[in-house]
Amino acid sequence: MAGPSLLLVVLVGVITWAVVLPGDGEDAPYTAPIPTATLVAVDPTGAAESLQRLVAALADGDRASATALAAPDDGATAARLGDLVDVAAAARLSDVTMRYIDDDGGLSADGTWAATVDVGWAYAGFDREPTSTEVSMRFRSTPAGVAIAGIGGGDTSVRTPVWMSGPMQVSRSADLLVVAAVGTDLAAYVRLAETAVPTVSEVVTSWRPRLVVEVPADGAALEAALGTDPGYYAQIAAVTGAGGPVGNGAPIHIFVNPDVFGGLGRAGREVVLAHEATHVATDAPSSQGPTWLTEGFADYVALRETRLPLTKTAAQVAAQVRADGPPSALPSAAEFDTRGPHLGAVYEAAWLVCVSLAERGGTADLAAFYADVSDGTPLDRALRRDFDWSRADLVRAWRTRLRQLPGAAA
Repeated sequence: MAGPSLLLVVLVGVITWAVVLPGDGEDAPYTAPIPTATLVAVDPTGAAESLQRLVAALADGDRASATALAAPDDGATAARLGDLVDVAAAARLSDVTMRYIDDDGGLSADGTWAATVDVGWAYAGFDREPTSTEVSMRFRSTPAGVAIAGIGGGDTSVRTPVWMSGPMQVSRSADLLVVAAVGTDLAAYVRLAETAVPTVSEVVTSWRPRLVVEVPADGAALEAALGTDPGYYAQIAAVTGAGGPVGNGAPIHIFVNPDVFGGLGRAGREVVLAHEATHVATDAPSSQGPTWLTEGFADYVALRETRLPLTKTAAQVAAQVRADGPPSALPSAAEFDTRGPHLGAVYEAAWLVCVSLAERGGTADLAAFYADVSDGTPLDRALRRDFDWSRADLVRAWRTRLRQLPGAAA
């Protein structure tokens, strides 16, 4: 006959029974030893409950409740959960949701498991719609319930939002929110963003400034926040986009790559922030216009009032013209690959297309043309209506301008 089966994960209490030991004449109580069991089961229900407790702690600003969701021996995760409460309060995070989707590969040797969690959030006062993205998190079953054991990581199919990536500093005003990793110069980013707002507003006059700048700790954290392959933004100082999939009203923010941005001079940093703020003001990620127009217009706005000479702002494209002659066609989308060998020259070339248009009709006409094409007006029709030019006319004027650049002559 089979003996009693002990289910280790749910075993509680002490089982005792009397055993008569032969030959001693007395009944001696015998206590069965309690097996030492490690709680190793994947527990989606328990993990989902822990996520809801974290959401409640973020809403209540309850740091103690958040840190208690880590295992008692996991101080690093407890600190990370406390950081989430701090940034949520300082940035006025709202509409936070966390939904357990599925585990990713089962248990690890340390008894934890990774799972994909759908995370939603918004910055109150800045984001009209929440952002939603999938985040990798780790969990561990403990006698007290499922503990959160890690946040972030995983492959590029998931992301680690900047506000979830570590301790953050926050600056908020009526029209500007900067969320920056501890260790970065928060005040400097605030000053640069404050300078960018009026620069953009002078050209994009319909913009009601609402600017969010997110600064992760480094380039790797930027790529994790945007779900890109390692090295994808190695040449890029900043990028404008959504913290999740673009579309459906997803908020558009500026994301800084401190590894590149930190190597720029002050003028370069001002130009980069104004360029990206132009993308925000014009909702560039949803533009139907060609890439040369969205990027060239942003550079036109950012460089419009600078005193930088062409030997600085167009040096790379001038060198290319000197070596190969001016391009025969406007820059293609493929030339804007972030890992391309001549990315700087392509941006300069696109800027000079817009300079050529502004010289033909003025800044207001260029802004109207950009808005028309972004909204879906065919390029050739908008060119004819706003500038009385054909595409061939534009290319001819642009090529002439490229030839006249300092250093372009062979």
